[in-house]
Amino acid sequence: MSSREKPFSYPDTPDGRYFVVRGRLWRKSDPALDEETRIRLVKELMAARRAVRQAKGDRVSLAQARARVDEAKIALGERGKVWWDDGEPDLNRHLVKNTAYAAWFSQLAEEGPNDGDFSG
Repeated sequence: MSSREKPFSYPDTPDGRYFVVRGRLWRKSDPALDEETRIRLVKELMAARRAVRQAKGDRVSLAQARARVDEAKIALGERGKVWWDDGEPDLNRHLVKNTAYAAWFSQLAEEGPNDGDFSG
């Protein structure tokens, strides 16, 4: 990538709760986490994901590694109880076209994808 090219990023919903990958909403980390905590939890998540990959074939190790992934994602706010308090439901993993974000996403797609796939 040249210094003039913008780095790729998935679009964030206007409220900052989700990013969109291939037309699906994925909950973002809790923005209230301090940077040190967020970095530590992301490192734990990456280590847990490596443990999942290494545990293939060992059911006990795989279950333990997947539990570590889940714990890290809950601590980051990407799973479990939502980190917002306005009563809006969690739409994690929903197709954006089936949510209140559909019009926003449709407008975004009309403006042109930055990853080549804004399909729903």
